[in-house]
Amino acid sequence: MTDKELKELKDKLWHAADILRQGAHLAANKYGQPILGLIFLRYADILFKQHKEEILDEYNKKKGTRAERTIKDISIDKCGFYLPPSAYYDDINNAPDNAEKAKLVKKAMEDIEAENPKMLGVLPKEVYGALVPEEEPDLLSKIVRVFKDIPENISVDLFGEIYEYFLGNFALSEGKDGGTFYTPATVVQYMVNVLSPEAGDKQFLDPACGSGGMFVQAARYMHRHNASNDEMMQFRCYGVEKEPDTVKLAKMNLLLNNVRGEITEANSFYSDPYDAFGRFDYVMANPPFNVDEVVLERVKDQPRFNTYGVPQNKSKSNSKKKSDKKETVPNANYLWISYFATALNKHGKAALVMANSASDASGSEYEIRQRLIKSGIIKQMVTLPSNMFTSVTLPATLWFFDKEKENSDKKNEILFIDARKVFTQVDRAHRKFSEEQIKNLAVISRLYEGNTQAFKDLIDEYKTNEINAPEKETEEHHSKKYWQEQIEWLTSRFPNGAYNDVVGLCKVAIIKGEDGIEDQDWSLNAGRYVGVVIEDDGMTEEEFKNKILSLNNEFESSSKQAKALEEEISNNLKGLFGD
Repeated sequence: MTDKELKELKDKLWHAADILRQGAHLAANKYGQPILGLIFLRYADILFKQHKEEILDEYNKKKGTRAERTIKDISIDKCGFYLPPSAYYDDINNAPDNAEKAKLVKKAMEDIEAENPKMLGVLPKEVYGALVPEEEPDLLSKIVRVFKDIPENISVDLFGEIYEYFLGNFALSEGKDGGTFYTPATVVQYMVNVLSPEAGDKQFLDPACGSGGMFVQAARYMHRHNASNDEMMQFRCYGVEKEPDTVKLAKMNLLLNNVRGEITEANSFYSDPYDAFGRFDYVMANPPFNVDEVVLERVKDQPRFNTYGVPQNKSKSNSKKKSDKKETVPNANYLWISYFATALNKHGKAALVMANSASDASGSEYEIRQRLIKSGIIKQMVTLPSNMFTSVTLPATLWFFDKEKENSDKKNEILFIDARKVFTQVDRAHRKFSEEQIKNLAVISRLYEGNTQAFKDLIDEYKTNEINAPEKETEEHHSKKYWQEQIEWLTSRFPNGAYNDVVGLCKVAIIKGEDGIEDQDWSLNAGRYVGVVIEDDGMTEEEFKNKILSLNNEFESSSKQAKALEEEISNNLKGLFGD
């Protein structure tokens, strides 16, 4: 399936399913559950069909021998699960178009969970009755038929993309609420590209995992970089999510994308289900910003939070508001930041999304930030464009940690990137990164690390694309001009193919020294360091001076006219109404 065909399929599926939303007796923010459940059911049916011949062959070969195994056991080995006959999608699709179909879907979900304990409690079961309203009893049948259009030769990876596509569209349609379970895919892809996770015997934590997008994008990155099946089998993901419905979305997401791991329903502030301190190779998350109801007493003595210091109010006014009210942390942003830093093992790396305000926060957060900077763990700070998220319109910041940096010659410096002008407009209210923008920004990190080959490889990739590109842009292919622009973007900023500071884009700032981080009051705001580009207007110094004087004269003249008009209006009013 080509990229164009996949896009057309995703758009068609979404459009068809979304049209049917109006008939469902469900709140808009609940419609996603049954739809995603049906996508999973269709996925399970297709994957089982793709392996069925292989499963039956092995069963028949060993039938009657001491090595005989059940079809269920063989299926779990081949597919990762067993699909009972009651869950065959064709049988459900062919059943009468009435209210009984909801019972068939519910039974299919129940039987899948019964036969596969790891799916227990994951699949939606009670919501399908709302999709057979009395006035339109065939509504559920229409939705089931929508997903029958997914071709049966589709790959597992593409099925995962369809699931992620629906997650993203549900997040967009739910606005701010959608941001609680979904981080835009292109932001996550950029984070993963910078982090560059390696497969194998590694452990990956997301303590605010939402629907599991960080894990899925990390797995896809490793697949693209030729990770073997054995290496992927060893790689383990561990997620924490406090919303029960979102836990189910995440578990389905991992199953659909064949990602090994666990999702635990818990509040990461008060629960540490994986004993995270010093354990993980990678940590990624987009945690909720500016939480202010975390009870101080429950976190202050935990090393995962207090190693660099716990945010606290300077006065005791918070605890005196009510004698029975426990003191809370004024802002939990730095609890998250500390948790990420302390969860890493000695080779660990982390990436997290954080509110911009944390980069310059004062009070106790200021002191915690100093300790983090001095420790050398902060490797990179990236300011994102605005309108990249459904939950916030202001720019957010990405923080990148690297434990190995603490003992390197880069300990006393941090790479700052201001990416606020690098984006692709999706619609009036939303932006994203294009695939090339992700690669262009990520290669800055590679150059900073001294990996000049990555830069050369990217330029070569663009040159090859340029050679094979059409003269004009098409739906399927970028034009030659587009690829020329990508090459120019990179070579004009890094002409020697090595890292250098670029005004308005990137800067390596040292802790001490003129205009260093200490001089900038320990700020981690990229804008303080990278500067701004002053566009060349082509004027000489004398011409510029004359232009400014001319504008000033115009301003003074306009001011005099405005004052005269003001006096005239005042006199007219006095004439009408007196003093």
